[in-house]
Amino acid sequence: MINTHMLGNTLLIARRQINFKASWLMLLLLGISVTQLAAQNLQRELAENLTYKLLLKQPGNPAQAYDLKAVQGQEQLQAANKLTVSVSQNIKQEADHVALTITIEALQDAYFSLQGQFVAPGITYDTSYLYLPGFWYRKNLRSPDKAPSARVSKNWIVREDRLSSPLVGVFDKQQKQSYSLARMDKLEREALAPISHGEVVLSGHSDLGAVGFGEAANGGAYLSFAYPYQEAPHSYYRKLTLGDPVTSFLLLKRGEKVTLHYRLMKFAATDYADYMKQIWTRSYDMYQPKPVTDNQLTDEEIKRILTKFYTQSYVEAGNLKGFSGIHLQTHLCEKLKILEVGFIGRVLLNAFNALEFADQHKDAELRQIALNVLGSYEQHGFSDTGFFREVVNMENNTEETTYSIRRQSEGIYAALLYLDYEKRNGRKHPQWEKNIQRLLTNVLKLQQKDGHYPRKFKGDLHLVDPTGGSSPSAVLPLVMAYKYFGDAKYLNSARKVIDYQEKEIISKSDYFSSTLDADCEDKEASLYAATALYYMAMVTKGKERERYKRLAQQAAYFTLSWYYTWDVPFAQGQMLGDVGLKSRGWGNVSVENNHIDVFIFEFDEVLKWLAQETGEKRFAAFADVIRSSMREQLLPYPGHMADIAKEGYYPEVVQHTQWDYGHFGKGFYNLHFAPGWTVASIWELLTDNRAKDYLTRKR
Repeated sequence: MINTHMLGNTLLIARRQINFKASWLMLLLLGISVTQLAAQNLQRELAENLTYKLLLKQPGNPAQAYDLKAVQGQEQLQAANKLTVSVSQNIKQEADHVALTITIEALQDAYFSLQGQFVAPGITYDTSYLYLPGFWYRKNLRSPDKAPSARVSKNWIVREDRLSSPLVGVFDKQQKQSYSLARMDKLEREALAPISHGEVVLSGHSDLGAVGFGEAANGGAYLSFAYPYQEAPHSYYRKLTLGDPVTSFLLLKRGEKVTLHYRLMKFAATDYADYMKQIWTRSYDMYQPKPVTDNQLTDEEIKRILTKFYTQSYVEAGNLKGFSGIHLQTHLCEKLKILEVGFIGRVLLNAFNALEFADQHKDAELRQIALNVLGSYEQHGFSDTGFFREVVNMENNTEETTYSIRRQSEGIYAALLYLDYEKRNGRKHPQWEKNIQRLLTNVLKLQQKDGHYPRKFKGDLHLVDPTGGSSPSAVLPLVMAYKYFGDAKYLNSARKVIDYQEKEIISKSDYFSSTLDADCEDKEASLYAATALYYMAMVTKGKERERYKRLAQQAAYFTLSWYYTWDVPFAQGQMLGDVGLKSRGWGNVSVENNHIDVFIFEFDEVLKWLAQETGEKRFAAFADVIRSSMREQLLPYPGHMADIAKEGYYPEVVQHTQWDYGHFGKGFYNLHFAPGWTVASIWELLTDNRAKDYLTRKR
């Protein structure tokens, strides 16, 4: 018996297919592609949903605001009043986007600020995730109340130099649709401003603008831009310190023009992770960052300079020996009796690096320093409960008794590199091995039922911070322990972390709180997630390896979103600009901490592996950008001290935007810094395939 309902549905589907094919055929006959049709629709959407506001200021008086309106068939925008500035727009359809060109011309001398707002059609704010690269992810709800988040306000606009790519995006998770607005001008000039709040007249020409987002009156979402820069409802100039808003004004003399270029993109994405992948790919293609070409030194020469840090910072702190590498002042680089196993001190990794280099170059003094450090930690570096003594401060006779999975993991990582190196050279260290195995036993006891490791805990295993954002950092030493000791229990624990990581971190694009001095989205959480998967892939075959590769690729796109694809401008007198710093390849730190640094370690190796495995050539190309940009730009050596007191002390807190920790602000370092980790990071960047060699070596 024929099912008439089913037959009707079949006929309806067939009719739709015929109509669809006919539509395709008609488009082909007319020479119009689907991509072109989408761009035409986007052109119409931009024209219909873009509004402007012009602010004109007479110095000493509040600015006056004027609404500007487009008139069909005309490029010049109209206002109800006669203005001293003319503003025109051109909206042009391109292959897969729409180009917006805005020209501002002074009819008389004028101080102006131009602001624009595009309401994204069909996008709802409440169901959307927002994106400001290296500053805002989803709604920033991982951040504390005193950092920018949707709890503070739904509407934000920020300086472009705060962002790793000068763009803003919105992704509606229900509609599976996204819009992104990117600034396309080459931003080369910056001007000093006398104050950082209120209405500010710039001291000269600046290319810097601002981008942002917010909730429209109808509950929709909008993308916004401003030129010159603006920050609202708050500026964010210091850690957990929201400042007053700022609007800057640029002086145009009569007859002078400024032209602005933006790109509006629209594309579908399956989820936020897919959006991140697509928008980073487009960002790379738009800004096309190239390697820094003015490097003067070889990798070996850089390492030789970095060893100056080891010899100059060597210090004894009670019964421990190590490198004074945290809480220093840039103009002193003093010796402090403070040692930290991992995180910002990286004492053990620095000791191993020093040992390996000393052996390669027959440097007896450096070798003895390294052995002194490693020997002191073998004998005195563990607590009564078996954990590393994470932070020992003999300046005030204190010792950290709350431990972290990250510092403990970084200590084990360094110790296993050392033990493996020694074993290959015929030297045995049974006491070290016993200490590490006891510590690993403690670590395994900390693993929770869902596979995650707590962020912080006490020596008796009492949990202080049970959150799992730092869990991926444990995978590295667990996989290394599996290879070194040949015990599958370590690999099984790592597998459980990966399962947790996939479910709770990667699938949700929720990379948070790996760094120990912030509670928010941060670069290091995603970097550790990708690196953990690389380690697993190195010791795994078949379908599981393919799974790890797929997840590593997804995490890598998120990690790369923190790294600059462009060079921010500096004003004359801002030291970083005066020495010629190029920011491309450097990474923003976290939502809480808006400065750039050289945290990379073995992620360069991960990117090159992913490029080879997945065919995503951008990974390898951008890894070359990172490597070329970080390796020596701010490396202090004679004639190139980069405002640091001693050779080899690579700087840390690089303040590239309106930001300071209490000292100096944009264009300078913070007064205090931690070269312990920066030296270790650059060293690993220049040590090719260290992880791969360790994990794939036959034992």
